[in-house]
Amino acid sequence: MELPFTMKMKLNKMQPSLIQRAVVLLVAFVSVGMSRHANAENVLSTQLWRFTTEQPANGWQQSDFDDSDWYQGEGGFGTRRTPGARVGTTWDTDDIWIRGSFSLDSIPENLGLLMHHDDEVEVSVNGKQIAAIEGWTSNYELVPVADEHRSAFKQGKNLLAVHCHQDDGGQYIGIHVVDADNVPPLPPIPPFKSELITTWGSDLTADNAWTEYPRPQMARDNWTNLNGMWDYAVTRENQTDVPSKWDGEILVPFCLESKLGGVQRMLDAREALWYRRNFDATKQLKQRTVLNFEAVDYQCEVFVNGTSVGRHQGGNTPFSFDVTDALKDGKNELMVRVEDDTEAWQLRGKQVINPGGIFYTQVSGIWQTVWLEQVNETYLTDLTISTDPQTGTIHLDPELEGSASAKQLRLVVKDGDRTVVEKEAAIGEISAQVDDAKLWSPQSPHLYTLEVSVLDDAGNVLDEVNSYAGIRSVGKTRDADGHWRMTLNGEPIFHWGPLDQGWWPDGLLTPPSDEGMLFDIQWLKDAGFNMIRKHIKVEPRRYYYHCDRLGMMLWQDQVSGGQGPPWTHLEPNPVDADWSDENHAQYMIELERMIDNLESHPSIVVWVPFNEAWGQHRTVEVGKWTSNRDPSRLVNVASGGNFWPVGDIADQHAYPNPGFPLDAKRFDDFIKVVGEFGGHGYPVPGHLWDAERDNWGYGGLPKSKAEYRDRYLKSLDILNELRHKGIAGGVYTQTTDVEGEINGLISYDRKVEKIAPEELKQMHEVLFTP
Repeated sequence: MELPFTMKMKLNKMQPSLIQRAVVLLVAFVSVGMSRHANAENVLSTQLWRFTTEQPANGWQQSDFDDSDWYQGEGGFGTRRTPGARVGTTWDTDDIWIRGSFSLDSIPENLGLLMHHDDEVEVSVNGKQIAAIEGWTSNYELVPVADEHRSAFKQGKNLLAVHCHQDDGGQYIGIHVVDADNVPPLPPIPPFKSELITTWGSDLTADNAWTEYPRPQMARDNWTNLNGMWDYAVTRENQTDVPSKWDGEILVPFCLESKLGGVQRMLDAREALWYRRNFDATKQLKQRTVLNFEAVDYQCEVFVNGTSVGRHQGGNTPFSFDVTDALKDGKNELMVRVEDDTEAWQLRGKQVINPGGIFYTQVSGIWQTVWLEQVNETYLTDLTISTDPQTGTIHLDPELEGSASAKQLRLVVKDGDRTVVEKEAAIGEISAQVDDAKLWSPQSPHLYTLEVSVLDDAGNVLDEVNSYAGIRSVGKTRDADGHWRMTLNGEPIFHWGPLDQGWWPDGLLTPPSDEGMLFDIQWLKDAGFNMIRKHIKVEPRRYYYHCDRLGMMLWQDQVSGGQGPPWTHLEPNPVDADWSDENHAQYMIELERMIDNLESHPSIVVWVPFNEAWGQHRTVEVGKWTSNRDPSRLVNVASGGNFWPVGDIADQHAYPNPGFPLDAKRFDDFIKVVGEFGGHGYPVPGHLWDAERDNWGYGGLPKSKAEYRDRYLKSLDILNELRHKGIAGGVYTQTTDVEGEINGLISYDRKVEKIAPEELKQMHEVLFTP
């Protein structure tokens, strides 16, 4: 179902706006400064090339050769996942010929070619051959230019022409002209630039980028959205001074690598990303201004009017700084400096530098909403909500800042517009009991509105927020056959949902809009799922709000990272990875932040600290900590991972059809689930992330849509048989296609349903019959 290589390249040629944009952003035809003090970024030769995969006419190496009918693409050229490759354009034929221009201010004493090449390569400069090398490399190597070839180079514009031949296996050609005595670091790997875009991405503007209030469970009226166009610059990581010039504009809250951010540039681990924008403020007596970031990947420092107001490490959860003392009346300057070493020990989920298979494009910088909030000197900073369906109790545990003048809390509980309970108590925790409470469930996701006020001793309101609660409980019970089942409000419930990556072709980790994000949840609800396994990602807080109000249960994964042990699934005698105390402490900080951020949402019913064996370490310690931290939910300590007897759930991953070692007695004290299965692929032409990639699904690709549907039904039947034998939940892979994975129920751009939701719902009814 893939497009032929030449067809794909012709499609690229028909997009001059994208090519022009690449010239601006990737500094095509770079001036090569060859002095000993040259800036490293300016030493490498062109990143944008003319190329062909058909034998060109004689003289193709000459400067005056007409290559206007050749294709245009970013270097290097090859197949992704080739060791050491930095692929900008796919090349998978036997031969490729490339031409690119570069300029020299002066010719250095020692010229070199920084090359990573395949089996045979010939290099010419201005029509003269300067190198012919046989054999392949697995990384970039420096090849000195012989003295007799120096005469091929000239001051000003030069033409670099290269022919590379490939025999078999992975392939790649990447080349740069350098000063051999001052070899610069390689430029960042360019992200793949897919043509895919969602309907919501097409409608995006700087004015409508994520304008919704980002914190629905603790909402105030007085806030300012700082999304929109910001200046950005990329510098070396050791630069701490403010950039002297800015590279352009980026649309916040979309990351540097995304289409919707407008840049589409990878951030190297040796670089720093800077942001800048202005905002207006008026300092008010006895009021504070809080600057909120919903998520920044991965480490950042924030400055207001040149003053550092705070640092943060961790790319997946919100954080805030009180910036009042750094403000001035009128115009203020906000700057953010970010570092992101994606493949170090940091928690990164599915982000990798060279995406392919089940791993996706790196995400760097601000990727969720940035906003300001004006509050009084005494204000609520957090609100932990818990409930008890047996008594109808809603319990609040608030946290306050500047609480010296706070004396009372007032809680008003409303069912729609009707007040059902009003309660006051001294500062501290507060509870209210709702008579004949309506319980929250997927079938009836009832939410009560909460108004929470902080009062002084005269009864004046110091702070007030709006919130909500769903009254429900999560637990487990044995059925008549002795199998453990999950319960909701004391009743057994089979958990049935998709693996949901939460990735987008245009926004990457960031949904293109709140409406687009809601589309996924509603579609799954309409398809008859009652649960979503949110996979290796923490979503914007509004995602959980939508799940709360629509009635969708969630298994929430912790974001993974670091080194993992050998993956032995559910085999006995597993081992853990060896993590340092420092790296483990950071993991636990980020796990605590995730739970603290999300624990008030009724939709979340299961915490998943580890996936498979990814970064799995100190499993028993982490599992016990999670169960103690939140005893109101179930713990699936390692979905599909190495099994340790901790938490509540034993989880097997099996592809393409579900399975579980039911005869193994060591799982009898645990809820048994199939945490991943399926993954049946089906390509939709015109809706593929990259038609040239090895697009895949588990078990091979079906020959027709009917075969795809039959495979889905077969997996469903097997899961239902397992349900009768004690399996308490199943997770189908997956909601949408993601990059090279074409195993979604919907295409990656959300424009094509492979099976209609109403048909899926009818199929799924078998899982909910007694």
